[in-house]
Amino acid sequence: MFLQNSRYARVATVQTTTSTGETVVALKLRYLTPTSGDPQMVQSGDRLDLFAQARTGDATQFWHIADANTALDGRTLVDEPGDTVVVPKR
Repeated sequence: MFLQNSRYARVATVQTTTSTGETVVALKLRYLTPTSGDPQMVQSGDRLDLFAQARTGDATQFWHIADANTALDGRTLVDEPGDTVVVPKR
């Protein structure tokens, strides 16, 4: 269902019925474990994939940074230059 490097690749699914009677498959809640990391100050033009590429050599691992900062939409983490983002140690 998801690519192997997706944050959702190993999340269990459940089948449920909506209020209209339609059966749907949904992801179970994914719990985030606390992650330590290094603070990184956001500069203009920064992106999580660039942080991931610099740290791990794999830009597709950007979601680890989003998870470490408990962000559903990682783009919000780099909106404001001067903000600090935790980049996990790997």
